[in-house]
Amino acid sequence: MQFSLTKITAATTLALASLFTANAQTEDYKLPDFHKSEHKDLIASQENIAEQIKLKETLDYMDVLFREEEEPEEDIYVEGWDSQAVNCYTNAVIPDTKVIDVRNFCMPTMGYVTSPYGYRRRFRRMHKGIDLKVQIGDTIRAAFDGKVRLTRNQGRRKGYGLYVIVRHPNGLETVYGHLSKFLVKPDQYVKAGDPIALGGNTGKSTGPHLHLKPATWESP
Repeated sequence: MQFSLTKITAATTLALASLFTANAQTEDYKLPDFHKSEHKDLIASQENIAEQIKLKETLDYMDVLFREEEEPEEDIYVEGWDSQAVNCYTNAVIPDTKVIDVRNFCMPTMGYVTSPYGYRRRFRRMHKGIDLKVQIGDTIRAAFDGKVRLTRNQGRRKGYGLYVIVRHPNGLETVYGHLSKFLVKPDQYVKAGDPIALGGNTGKSTGPHLHLKPATWESP
């Protein structure tokens, strides 16, 4: 049996035309112009975004908002806040245990530990902190959120040399010693990871390193 391709094509075209005509009689089709008029209110107005949002004003607003929401209560900055000593809690009652939230902890520097916390036989005394290897000029960052209580220079070959103390929302503090330069000032609020100083070899130091310690312990 033979079929004519021309006749089949013509029949198919006729059937599709009939179907389209039937649908057109029962449904309301709209031209593109109608769609444009209906959707014109949905298209964003193409105005200069710089005239709607001022970057500086937005940043200033966010800065105030974050300070108000995230800075700790002012009563944290009362006891010993004006002290010039490393340990401002000398007469405080220290609990046997303390739970510390370390979820926002930031490593002050990526240098490896050169001297851990503990007793030093060589010097016959306790090392009440840890030493982290740094190069002079390396960025030192805040370990936790807090406010700078003290920036001080103890001298070229004495104590911690240049050091920064930051008090944290839980009332504890951290000391960053043997620095070469301060990047913050007292009463300045910092977030975990913010640069606070540059690493160095100042004070009683045998080489460039960062001495990190809680300030609630006695100063060496």
